[in-house]
Amino acid sequence: MKESVTQQRTALAPASPVFCSIIPPHILGKLSESDDPAHHEPARRTLEHDALHRTRRNDLTAQLIAPGEARADADKPNRTIYDAGHQQNLPGTKVHAETDGPAKDASVNRAQAGLGATFEFYLKAYGRKSIDGAGLPLDATVHYGEKYDNAFWDGQRMVFGDGDGTLFKDFTIPVDVIGHELTHGVTQYTAALDYQGQSGALNESLSDVFGSLIKQYALKQTADQADWLIGADLLAAGVHGKALRSMKAPGTAYDDPHLGKDPQPATMAGYVQTADDNGGVHLNSGIPNHAFYLVASALGGKAWERAGQIWYDVLTGGHLAKNAQFADFANLTVQAAQTRYGGSGAEHEAVVKAWSTVGVTGK
Repeated sequence: MKESVTQQRTALAPASPVFCSIIPPHILGKLSESDDPAHHEPARRTLEHDALHRTRRNDLTAQLIAPGEARADADKPNRTIYDAGHQQNLPGTKVHAETDGPAKDASVNRAQAGLGATFEFYLKAYGRKSIDGAGLPLDATVHYGEKYDNAFWDGQRMVFGDGDGTLFKDFTIPVDVIGHELTHGVTQYTAALDYQGQSGALNESLSDVFGSLIKQYALKQTADQADWLIGADLLAAGVHGKALRSMKAPGTAYDDPHLGKDPQPATMAGYVQTADDNGGVHLNSGIPNHAFYLVASALGGKAWERAGQIWYDVLTGGHLAKNAQFADFANLTVQAAQTRYGGSGAEHEAVVKAWSTVGVTGK
């Protein structure tokens, strides 16, 4: 059988992971300038940790290999949870295996459940066996660092901080955050989008899209029932905000004296030109995020079934270039909608209209 473009690319090139964290640098940077030590000390430590891990990611990239043959039990999760004990050494001490019963530590149980929810979503919705498609074991480390205000995928495992308890709660709480980070792994093994500029914003957006769909799948929500928020359960009491990001209304997730105001644009009219955050990858992701929301809301029903299927087809189809721009991705989603559902159906119309609404026009 002739190999697909994706299979050929996977066989020829190793995955290219990047350090991807859920709290964007602009929030941590704002907090690091606070006069209140309760805010600036955790933020500064988190920024230092994140800088260290970005360096480690660059060092590890050349060592990583493409997925091997699928395991015999690749359709079953294989999860292992470690405890960093508030230190910075990874992976930490092994505290939970796949066959173990519930732990006494709530963070361990939530991490286990979130990894499982993500595994089940990809398997049941799209037939994907773990994030690499071949049954990759899912590892996670909890209690990383001291009041560490972030969670991240480092190319090998999920890592969760406990949060500072003042602004951010334990990062194992929101299942969409776990789904977001693990989807960076899916992207790592498929399109391997460059983490810079518009391709980096697409990388972040795809993680938000599927993170939201994982939450919707777990809650059995339709598109109109979903809140379309990322990290809605992460903000501590007293924070003026609903979540880290809103796909329905980018720029409205929070407006807080400590965090600042949500700066995400919803359309190309607000596109942010910046050298910070790899060219604004956490900011400009609001534009493709909003396009997906518009498609899903127009089609209704379970968003992972049609809107999500189109996005998944593009992510895994082998035609998405590593340096793809918004217009490239938009064109591929239009083609994917036409291929799967026909050129005169509601799906094709919804995709074309959504990208037009956010100001992304095809080439």
